[in-house]
Amino acid sequence: MSSPPERKPWWANEDWLAVVTGGVVLAVATLAWRPALPLLKWGGASGAAQLLAAPNLLKLATLGALLLGCSALALAGTGLSWRRLLPGFVVIFSLAMAAQVLAGHAAIEAVGLEHVIFGLCLGLLVSNTMGVPAWLAPAVRTEFYIKTGLVILGSSLLFQEILQAGALGLVQAVLVVAAVWAFAFWLARRLRVDDEFAAMLSTAVSICGVSAAIAACGAIQGDRRKLSYITTLVLLCAVPMMVLMPWAAKHWGLDELVAGAWLGGTLDTSGSVVAAGALISEPAMKAGVIVKFSQNVLLGVAAFLLSLWWSLRGQASGSGPRVGVAVIWDRFPKFLIGFIAASLVFSFLLEPARVKEAKGTLAGLRNAWFALAFVSIGLESRFRDLVGLGGGRPAFAFLGAQAFNVVWTLLLAWLLFGGVWVPAPALR
Repeated sequence: MSSPPERKPWWANEDWLAVVTGGVVLAVATLAWRPALPLLKWGGASGAAQLLAAPNLLKLATLGALLLGCSALALAGTGLSWRRLLPGFVVIFSLAMAAQVLAGHAAIEAVGLEHVIFGLCLGLLVSNTMGVPAWLAPAVRTEFYIKTGLVILGSSLLFQEILQAGALGLVQAVLVVAAVWAFAFWLARRLRVDDEFAAMLSTAVSICGVSAAIAACGAIQGDRRKLSYITTLVLLCAVPMMVLMPWAAKHWGLDELVAGAWLGGTLDTSGSVVAAGALISEPAMKAGVIVKFSQNVLLGVAAFLLSLWWSLRGQASGSGPRVGVAVIWDRFPKFLIGFIAASLVFSFLLEPARVKEAKGTLAGLRNAWFALAFVSIGLESRFRDLVGLGGGRPAFAFLGAQAFNVVWTLLLAWLLFGGVWVPAPALR
């Protein structure tokens, strides 16, 4: 009988390294030193001039040095020296910032395309033209970049905001996430989509799009090509929804609170909810944000349950060996510990004023780590593999689940925010 694989010490495990790195970034940026982030949003000739101005380029170089320093110190535990990391990291960071600059243009931002899709495309462009040379490969650390970003993301999910939002938003969020996830997974399996693909796809549709897909991929240690496929679907679907749903709400004469709750339960980012809600009215925007905040807070819970189910599913079906506590712990994604700890600390231990001051900086740092991750995913992928992945069945499953999401969420919004079951909240 072969002996079980030797466990790595924590300092050689990228999961734990991501938790430590994310924790250090959160602590330093909140309590000690808040770096001045570069300007990445722009429009027109004057905006381009500001992007290329010496002070902004210095901020860009400082950000790159910070991310490189964090990565080099953390990954040294895996045996990767900073000399091997440096050349490839410079290229990946440059592509990541180029992706954020492209997404930061006013016209692109208005359409709603996020920087992750540009990062993925730039990485794919490199990998499918010149390939990934040996000197670049050591810096392609997708798991580390994604999980560090997810730990930082935990700081943005504050329990006080959910309590302020009220019970209706949380009730709708729970009912939407549970029903849409179950339907999406059932539909994906009916279309012969594998469990791994189905789990990531269902989480993305039911909770909050790209962030949920990333968390699900980390929770089940999924195939990153499938993550890039789902991310592309999410972003391509989000743009027409952001335009068509407010138009439909007005055309059908929906109550403004019902319309806002509908947008909050189906659109994937807080920014898109705010933008679409503003096209209807301020009360609609408020209702949408309430539901979206409530839905976002379920991300950690969903990822935790998903990781447990993934570890136990073979035993439950009788197709796998008995899984003990030690095995579950080994398989458990350690980044979730950092994610939940960050949410608890920022919700209950830090002063609200300090949290508010650090919010913008932490969002910028989180986006930088995610941009590195999606460039890396692109570098690891081939166009041919992505286009042919699943034979188009995952796309049909995603669209079918999204259609169910739109109808189910509209029904719940009408029942909860339209005063049918309970008095409508006083948001007007």
